[in-house]
Amino acid sequence: MGDPPISNTPATIDDVAREAGVSTATVSRALRNHPYVAESTRERVRVAAERLRYVTNSNASRLASGQSRTIGLLAPLLTSWYTSEVVAGVEEVLAQARYDLLIGTANALARERMFRGDASFHQRIDGIVLVDVFCSEAGAKQLAALDTPSVVLGEQLQSVTSVSVDNARGARLAARHLIELGHRRIGMVGGHAHLDVAHNVPTERAAGFSAALTAAGIRIPEQYIEDGDFTIEGGRQALLTMMRLPRPPTAVFLMSDEMAFGAMQALREMGLAVGHDVSIIGFDDHPVSGAVGLTTVRQPVRDIGRLGARLMLDELDGFGSLMHHPIELTLVVRETTGAPSSI
Repeated sequence: MGDPPISNTPATIDDVAREAGVSTATVSRALRNHPYVAESTRERVRVAAERLRYVTNSNASRLASGQSRTIGLLAPLLTSWYTSEVVAGVEEVLAQARYDLLIGTANALARERMFRGDASFHQRIDGIVLVDVFCSEAGAKQLAALDTPSVVLGEQLQSVTSVSVDNARGARLAARHLIELGHRRIGMVGGHAHLDVAHNVPTERAAGFSAALTAAGIRIPEQYIEDGDFTIEGGRQALLTMMRLPRPPTAVFLMSDEMAFGAMQALREMGLAVGHDVSIIGFDDHPVSGAVGLTTVRQPVRDIGRLGARLMLDELDGFGSLMHHPIELTLVVRETTGAPSSI
C-alpha cells in the first residue's frame, strides 16, 4: 500500500509541521540549517517537505506580503578581512533563504538615516544587520522603536537582538599567555581611537588586557601603547616605534592578526627573531595566521555572520526572541610566542 496521494494545492509550512510532528518554528529553522535544530529533526523535516513538495519563501508569497526580500547590511570597514568574512557568512545563509543583501558603508549619513527611520531607506529592506557599527544602548532603543527588524553584530545589547564575542575576555587570554611565559615588559597595539562610543572592540580589548596585567602586578607604560589603525602597515609602524625605545617590550599584543603581520615584518626588517627576541600575539585567527605560525585569539568570524543572518530570518518569520548571543573565543598557541630572551 503506497503513500496517500499528494494534493495539488501548494503545501504550507503548517502542513510540513504536521507531517514532521514539529512546530512551524522548527520547520523554518530546520530548512535553513539552523544550528539549534537536532540533525534527526532536520532530516525529518526535510523528508516531510520533500514529500509534500513544499517550497520555502516563494517569490509570490513575498510579493503578496509586501516584503522586498532584501536585507540591508551596514558596516564601517567593508574592505577589512573581518568584515568581509562576516558579510560572507550573512550572505551564505540569506542566499539559501532566497534573500538579497544590500550592503552599505555605515558612514555618518547612513547611520542618521537608519536611526531616524528614514522611509526611503527602510522601505527598500525587510531587515537590517549592523556589523561593528557600535550603536550603543541608546541607539539600540531607537532601532527597537522602528518597524524594521534589526540584528547587531559585534556589540552586546539589551534592546535589540545582538551577537558578539567577549573582547575583554579574549584580551585577557592573550595577556595571561604572555605572563605565563615570563614576560613583564609587554606592549599593546590597538586602533580606531577616534570612535565616539564608550564600548567598542578596541576599548574592550584594551580594558581586558590591561586588567589582566594589573592583576599580575604589571603596568603598561604609555610608550608601550601604540595605535596601529587595524592595518598591516599600522602594525608595522607601531612595532618599529616600540623597538626604538631604550628598553623595548619583550612581547606585544596586537588587537588584530593583520596588525600582527605588520609587526612580524617590522621585526624581520630589524633582524630580530619573532617568538625568540620578541613575542607577538594577535586576535582573530586570520587564514594566514596558521601559515606564518602566529599565536592568536581565535574568533569564528564567518559563524558570527551566519548566526546573525539566521536570527534575522527568525525575526522575519515571527519566531525571533530578543536576546544576546555570545560567541566563544579560544587561544591558539603557535611559534610567535615564547619565553623572553632577557628579562
